[in-house]
Amino acid sequence: MKKSMLYIVSMIALAFLLAGCTVSVGNGGVSSSNGNSSNGSSSNGSSSNGGSSAQVPDIGHRSKTSGCQAQGGLQDKQCTPGAIFSNATASQICRSGYSKSVRNVPVSVKDEVYAEYGITHHSAGQYEVDHLISLELGGSNDIANLWPEAASPTPGFHQKDQVENYLHDQVCSGKMDLRTAQTKIATDWLSVYKQMGSSY
Repeated sequence: MKKSMLYIVSMIALAFLLAGCTVSVGNGGVSSSNGNSSNGSSSNGSSSNGGSSAQVPDIGHRSKTSGCQAQGGLQDKQCTPGAIFSNATASQICRSGYSKSVRNVPVSVKDEVYAEYGITHHSAGQYEVDHLISLELGGSNDIANLWPEAASPTPGFHQKDQVENYLHDQVCSGKMDLRTAQTKIATDWLSVYKQMGSSY
């Protein structure tokens, strides 16, 4: 019995090692510390644009659902850390019509987003309930990925649309991997806007 248990534990440890995980084996079995969350979200703790690791949102995990405040054109990262379809691939998101096929945000959810950010009334065109990680970058319709983005002062949601197009083109041309693009837009889309030039 002991030999068979040791064999099973050894095989599990080997599987984790082949997957590039750090493995520790103790009396309780095998534990992995590869830093990946179970839902496929990216939360690697490092900013791809050189920012502080503390600024990287914990994608898919909200720590606040009320009293949310957007500042300086950026979302409240505690309320809107971003969320992704963990099984979305670059080949899928680069296929024509992909975004339209997965878009699904009911009015009731939009109303909830406005309420979380304390917006009780607004005029047409003043805000857009925006996907932080855009659908065309594998973002999901989860409320953790939605926020009421203002049109002005600029850069506002119109300019963020340009960032989304730019990053989508970068991924689909093979110049950037999908996870990097998702992290960039969730961390600080304004930095990408400043760096990408005027071609978009």
